[in-house]
Amino acid sequence: MFSFSKYDRHAALMTRMSDTVGQDLDVQMQMGTLTPQDFRSMVFNCLGCREAGTCEKWLDDQNGRADAAPGFCRNKSVFNS
Repeated sequence: MFSFSKYDRHAALMTRMSDTVGQDLDVQMQMGTLTPQDFRSMVFNCLGCREAGTCEKWLDDQNGRADAAPGFCRNKSVFNS
């Protein structure tokens, strides 16, 4: 069964990741370089990840700033572009 709390958790992880690596997804959507469908696909991609706990720890360890998303991130190609 699908859980919105799981969706919300992964959407929050994506937001933290984008902030940490300096990618503003809201600005990208406003500019048209990222569509709402792209964002939703990214969240579903994140939902399929089995590293959510590792991701949370990695984000905590970065203190809000990193040069790139970690190798285990399923959306690293977007965050690192």
